[in-house]
Amino acid sequence: MHNYLDKTKLTMVARSEDVTLYKLDTPKLLNKYFITTYEGSRRLLTTPEEVGFQTYLDTMPPTVEALKYFRKKGLQDSVDILTILRGGLNYSVEESCFRAGIQTDNINFLSCERIIQNKEIKGLDIKYQKYNIVNNGTMIIGDIIATGDTLKLCFDYILDKYKRRGAKLRRVIFFTIGGTRAFDLMETFTEQIRQYWPEFEGFTCVFYEGIFSVYSTRGVTGVNVPDIDFYWNNSVLAPEYRKTVLDSDNAIFEKCIIYDGGARRYEIAEHYDEVLEYWRDIRAVADNVNMKAFTDEKLGYPSPASYEEWLEINHYEEDTTNEEYVLKALFRSEEAFRHKNHKRNLRHIAEVRLQEITKAFEKYKK
Repeated sequence: MHNYLDKTKLTMVARSEDVTLYKLDTPKLLNKYFITTYEGSRRLLTTPEEVGFQTYLDTMPPTVEALKYFRKKGLQDSVDILTILRGGLNYSVEESCFRAGIQTDNINFLSCERIIQNKEIKGLDIKYQKYNIVNNGTMIIGDIIATGDTLKLCFDYILDKYKRRGAKLRRVIFFTIGGTRAFDLMETFTEQIRQYWPEFEGFTCVFYEGIFSVYSTRGVTGVNVPDIDFYWNNSVLAPEYRKTVLDSDNAIFEKCIIYDGGARRYEIAEHYDEVLEYWRDIRAVADNVNMKAFTDEKLGYPSPASYEEWLEINHYEEDTTNEEYVLKALFRSEEAFRHKNHKRNLRHIAEVRLQEITKAFEKYKK
């Protein structure tokens, strides 16, 4: 993958009472990339006990505010929505458009399922589609981007339908809990699309709380799932989200920032089973895990690092934050957090989380 984040800086472009919107400032990218942060989405990405309909509500205010910002910047007043089943149902795109004063003309559906064997993705399959082609329209999508394979399969399918009809897309707005592989996918798509639709305006991609990465291995503990579990390596994070994680004792050590978004919303018992399985696995290997290596892995970079190195690693500039989230104070908090966790007992952390998850799970047991 190209190093799309090289020389990238995070710049705040909008702020309401509860929501802050940042833009990635970089000359290397064809498309526009944003990070939005809000109390609810921060809770969603730090607390696996946040389940059910609340997970849908958690991302609505930042979605609405982002759409209002885009509307001020020239977004047309009517759009089409593509819902990729079932993960796309977790995103409040239709209601957010309504609240932002944007008309929805069509809601389209595609079902793309991962084929998983032995905890590894073996393939993808489109099971269902219902799609109306609108020439020169703006499409809005909400979905998780991990490897990007689901989006690539679905988008290839949709583009083929447009070309067969002699129609074209004007713009795509994408809301995601996702990772750096979005860059490869969207930059490549834009290059390809402009070969036959030169007027294509490109992708506008909005990440909730940060741009993460997926594990390429099973990690320091041997427990993580490659190409599925998100963590902070090579990431760009909203300072507010970073502070929320540092203020929590154990959030950084979760298996994944989101786990299975579909199960978390629709199959809550299955979600809790996954969280419990992870912490049982961690308890089993805890005595053999180096806590410094584990903490460094989860924070996304090796220690020690100077303040200047930390700014560069995390794509921060001192003028991109505000009085409440001063970057030097955030750096000092992170250093203290790191040193504290180097000395903690991982088995004890696992026992605490197992008790907390089991208690939260009680009302969902049958």
